[in-house]
Amino acid sequence: MGTLAIDTEGVDSDIYFDLGFKGLGKGVVGTPRILSLLSSLLEKSVQKNETESETVNFKDTVAIFHGLRAPTISIQHYIDRIFKYAGCSPSCFLVAYIYVDRFIQRTDVHLTSLNVHRLLITSVLVAAKFIDDAFFNNAYYAELVE
Repeated sequence: MGTLAIDTEGVDSDIYFDLGFKGLGKGVVGTPRILSLLSSLLEKSVQKNETESETVNFKDTVAIFHGLRAPTISIQHYIDRIFKYAGCSPSCFLVAYIYVDRFIQRTDVHLTSLNVHRLLITSVLVAAKFIDDAFFNNAYYAELVE
């Protein structure tokens, strides 16, 4: 029977270590580099969309993910907090980013400071349930929302 596992024998494993996909076992302190990269991508997207919304009059669909005001915590700190307390693998965050990107592409919603945190925690929760063997229940993730 086939497997979905990716053969990484021919791939330079330094890339996996650099991004934080390998080498993070128990007792290892630090944040994987992939989390910083993803938060940077999200912050740039939010900044671009908010700048465009001021100059260009695009209609943003208000979805269930929109908050009344932007959270005070930065995207970087929010991702670090989720990583610290949710116990998700770094792979979950990459899959979560893909989920957010697909959601944005298929709807009329633009990524803004009013919805990025909620979209992020929701996508991480779904990714953890799909990717990781062990994960917390939905109520635990709700406590991470600020």
